[in-house]
Amino acid sequence: MGIIESLQAELGPRGVITDPEVMVPYLTDWKGTTSGPALCLVRPASTSEVSRAVKLCAAANVAIVPQGGNSGLSAGAVPIEGRRQIVMTFERLNTVRAVDPIGLTIEVEAGCILQTVREQAVAADCLLPISFAAEGTATIGGIVSSNAGGINVLRYGMTRAHLLGLEVVLPDGEILSGLRRLRKNNAGYDWKQLFIGSEGTLGIVTAAVLKLVPAPRETVTALMAVESPAAALKVFALAQRAVGDQISAFELISDTSIKLLKTHLGLEPPIDVTAGWLIVIDGASSLSGLRDAIETMLAEAMDHGLILDAVIAGSDSQARALWKLRESVTEAEAMAGGSIKHDVSVPISVVPAFLEATGHLIAGQFPGMVVNAFGHLGDGNIHYNVLAAGRADPLAINAIVHDQVTAMGGSISAEHGIGQYRRDEFARCAAPTELAFAQRLKSAIDPANLLNPGKV
Repeated sequence: MGIIESLQAELGPRGVITDPEVMVPYLTDWKGTTSGPALCLVRPASTSEVSRAVKLCAAANVAIVPQGGNSGLSAGAVPIEGRRQIVMTFERLNTVRAVDPIGLTIEVEAGCILQTVREQAVAADCLLPISFAAEGTATIGGIVSSNAGGINVLRYGMTRAHLLGLEVVLPDGEILSGLRRLRKNNAGYDWKQLFIGSEGTLGIVTAAVLKLVPAPRETVTALMAVESPAAALKVFALAQRAVGDQISAFELISDTSIKLLKTHLGLEPPIDVTAGWLIVIDGASSLSGLRDAIETMLAEAMDHGLILDAVIAGSDSQARALWKLRESVTEAEAMAGGSIKHDVSVPISVVPAFLEATGHLIAGQFPGMVVNAFGHLGDGNIHYNVLAAGRADPLAINAIVHDQVTAMGGSISAEHGIGQYRRDEFARCAAPTELAFAQRLKSAIDPANLLNPGKV
């Protein structure tokens, strides 16, 4: 009996798909630029079925590509060429198992859509702070496996900061269960950390226990215009002293982004940004007084000449309109003809120096190239994109950007992961001892390289 027939016998007709037309979306990444073949699509409906399927694949030396919502930006969840492999999707493993509004936890299966989980938390008067543009398609398993970031990292941290417990199927099919709801647990190795952000190369996440926080009673969104990233950094320092950990997001939008928004989407900021960049700041508090604190901070920043103009949203709809400016930058960039993208991070204090130095290098080696930099200034994560439209060598541009990032103590992948897109650059930029340790870890846990081969 072949592997497909064996899988069908274990998982039933709904658990294995071989129709090429049905499989197409699962074989190509979200950008539509990377794809690979697979023997079939496997759709387990329980952790036990995941375990049995993995054991069958291990016995047949067939690789497994775990896939969540396939909304990642590094091609980390699609097959590679040259390997017998299946794609395993968790869309049938999608139950919210338990919500604990007192202990502030939620236990969910890997296929649960992030938006659904967030809505379940809201229904319990809680908040799951993990939030990003793809939350309507991204699944918990993929989010954990990629250690997803998003707009709330400044206050709440990456996905790793929200994980209390994990259930994982290992490369041999054994189930490693640690779905504990404990805030304190020092009993041995914290093994779940190995699987968070490993992009499915060490184990397959089937369920997780996530931390919740109390629902905020007051939220404030403001938009500011500043002359430069250096001025924006000074405003950030002022905001930290004035508002502290109530700042949940501090986003930077470049002058190039503003032009793209106006030209391609007709979006006009409600303040004067003739000479500068934009900042979107979000604050959230379980107490009152946040709006007054932000208003005072803005007045002080204006008195010091740090901001040129500002507005505070007066309603939820106005807040959404301000955030639409930030969230539409990628769409406007695509309408301009696309770009060579970089998801990088550097220490927050050197963001202006990074932008200036890298911009000079790009301009010197590729005259006429336009840089579009935007992103999460509050946590040092900048999306540094070069509007090339086929006029520049991506590898050369990557080298310039990543060499600067490395020299400044940063990371070539702040939140999108390595996947296939950044695999070679990771090998080039990472320290040899770091790479060697990663290879030893992979060899120890998955010696046959059966889980998500060709990634990281």
